[in-house]
Amino acid sequence: MSEFSGVTPGLVCSHHHLYSALARGMPAPAETPERFLQILERVWWRLDAALDLEMIEWSAKLGAVEALMSGCTAIIDHHESPNAIDGSLSVIADACSEVGVRVSCAYGVTDRHGPAGATAGLAENERFLRDGGRGMVGLHAAFTCSESTIEEAIGLAEDLEVGIHVHVAEGVVDSGAGAALARKAQSNWLLVHGVYLPDGIDLEGTLVHNPRSNMNNAVGYAEPTRFKIPVALGTDGIGADMLDEFRLAFVKLRELDVTAGPETPWKWLEAGWDLMPEARDDVVSWNYPTMEPWHLAYTTGVRAGDIVIDGEPVLRDGLPTRVDVDEVRAKALEQAKRLFAKLD
Repeated sequence: MSEFSGVTPGLVCSHHHLYSALARGMPAPAETPERFLQILERVWWRLDAALDLEMIEWSAKLGAVEALMSGCTAIIDHHESPNAIDGSLSVIADACSEVGVRVSCAYGVTDRHGPAGATAGLAENERFLRDGGRGMVGLHAAFTCSESTIEEAIGLAEDLEVGIHVHVAEGVVDSGAGAALARKAQSNWLLVHGVYLPDGIDLEGTLVHNPRSNMNNAVGYAEPTRFKIPVALGTDGIGADMLDEFRLAFVKLRELDVTAGPETPWKWLEAGWDLMPEARDDVVSWNYPTMEPWHLAYTTGVRAGDIVIDGEPVLRDGLPTRVDVDEVRAKALEQAKRLFAKLD
């Protein structure tokens, strides 16, 4: 290795939307959203409906490259592309594999596009998992799904012996439905956000906290310390710089409780290794010598230099070895322009 000194396992992003890598600079909606549901309707649901498989490929590749350059070697992704469902999870998995990043995939099933759309989403989860793909059964959120769709997803997950990856009570609009679904959770489920879950709710699974996204969408603070189940950290699609997300999780916790130390959000970061255990064996060398919570909570500019996965150097001196980062960015920009043209 080069001059890089501090060493950790590969970091894990426990909830990502790799397709959002193309969203930067997208045309603004005709009307500015004022509430969370309007953000979904006018921004994200417009974007995911415009995706095709080529866009999905290069957004995943760009997201994987940026994850790797941030020291994140494993991603738990949650995908939606209602007009390009069939094969989409394989496209994402193959793109990440080309870069060298580990990925767990799920398609977010929803009834927003009618029963046929929900059926196609369930079928994509089943196809991918039965073909040997690493992943979970995805649900978008309970408030966008019929009871029958939810029960079919749960049944499929049980049949395939995997968990459910689902947005839960992210906004007020999903507070009741999300809480009802969360009560059905099992130990292998990922419950994402949980902002409007009631205090004292009896839960199983892992809660995935996404502080930057919650602040960006103005939905409130999940206050993860109120839950007894494990808590992990995700980005909800805003990159995969997990050290940055850790710092933000820490200061948000400090805003609530000034006596809190960084050990708690660091445990949330470490929980990713329980979800993607292979990342523990990845070797990330950093440009900072003291990779411990109290240093990292107050030190910006800590970057990954070299990464070895399964004995192979996949990052050297801060750059991917398997792909040309400039080519990936250029191709992703081409796809972003295509996407924006469809949105216009």
